[in-house]
Amino acid sequence: MRAADTDPADGGFDAVNGVDPAQPAARWSPALLALSLLGAGALCALPLLRVAPNRLVSGEPVFFAALLQGPGSLQSYLMAGSLAAFMAALLLAAFLKPHRAVLWAVVAVACGLVNALVGLAGWQATLVAQTAAAFGRTSLGSAFWAVLLLLGLVAADGLQRLRAGSAARLAVVLTLLLPVGFMLAAGWCDELSIMKEYANRADVFGGVVARHLQIVLLALLFTLCIGLPLGWAAGKKSRFAGPLFPLLNIIQTIPSIALFGLLMAPLALLAARWPALARAGISGVGLAPAVIALTLYGLLPVVRATVAGLEQVPASVVNAATGLGMTRAQIFGRVELPLALPVVLGGVRTATIQAVGLAAVTALIGAGGLGAIMFEGLFSSAQDLVLLGVLPIIALGALADAAFKGLIRLTRVSGSGVQP
Repeated sequence: MRAADTDPADGGFDAVNGVDPAQPAARWSPALLALSLLGAGALCALPLLRVAPNRLVSGEPVFFAALLQGPGSLQSYLMAGSLAAFMAALLLAAFLKPHRAVLWAVVAVACGLVNALVGLAGWQATLVAQTAAAFGRTSLGSAFWAVLLLLGLVAADGLQRLRAGSAARLAVVLTLLLPVGFMLAAGWCDELSIMKEYANRADVFGGVVARHLQIVLLALLFTLCIGLPLGWAAGKKSRFAGPLFPLLNIIQTIPSIALFGLLMAPLALLAARWPALARAGISGVGLAPAVIALTLYGLLPVVRATVAGLEQVPASVVNAATGLGMTRAQIFGRVELPLALPVVLGGVRTATIQAVGLAAVTALIGAGGLGAIMFEGLFSSAQDLVLLGVLPIIALGALADAAFKGLIRLTRVSGSGVQP
């Protein structure tokens, strides 16, 4: 191996083969083997789809093996065969040495498997719709979701072992999502039950997502406006931090439903006492208690991260800035804040992802958002309607997580060059 193939900053990582020469050369991948076997087992033992006469019953299971043997079209056989071949390729790759080309092949196969899985489910739903009753539904089964999760873990493990950069990870995500998006746009999956639920609510779905984002962004704005000054004060004055953190910890342990209930009565009384507040939209139900509750829940991670970020700023850097004649405000803005920002953003990231998930519960007090669709599905025992509300929440959380990871990476690069 040439010396140029290793990067000292990576601890001698081999950039060509994707392995660490400091570690014994692995001849096979236990993690990939376990994930592949679990995926194959899920396809064999769990139903891939469920066919029901309507949206309210669970329906009859359809197993992957039946798609390879039962009556169907040539396209269905080809898709099912491709899925089986891809799974076999993953199992084979588990016994190969983890060179860079092998790892990239594993990531590519995992992406191909996801697309084949979606295509097979959509095509089979189309075949069922040709003979089923008007209200018949084809739902995604437990094998679909289990294999989808395992394939995501396979791809993530491969990218981690490759130490892929942001551009490579983005390319993999696009390779994964673009074919799925094409199949959805082309109508290949329209006969799936979840897509029928979406079609029934397509005119209001965009507004529901926008309302969910409004709740999260307002809560995040108030969390930052309150949490950052509190964190700064707690970081500078230990006497202030003493009673602050126990209070924030207590708030964090209150169940969300209970906190909403505690806020409803005071806000209703305020709205009745001052009609101007009611005209401004503040009442015992709706947006106001939702935003207040999410703000309170977000304070702990933001305050704690702000304190931790300020504490990790080297005292020598602050002393050097003081020696150069900087004012207290200049030291904070030009030295402390840039160095503490990556840690602070880590806390904001936690608060944001937490708010994205908890905003679903605010639908119980009339705040709306994706939680309204989710609870409508729960109350009517419509599983695919629940998924229609849950999956966008998961997607929003993943997007927020990726965005903050990128911001943290950028601030670490810029903060490393801070000079007092």
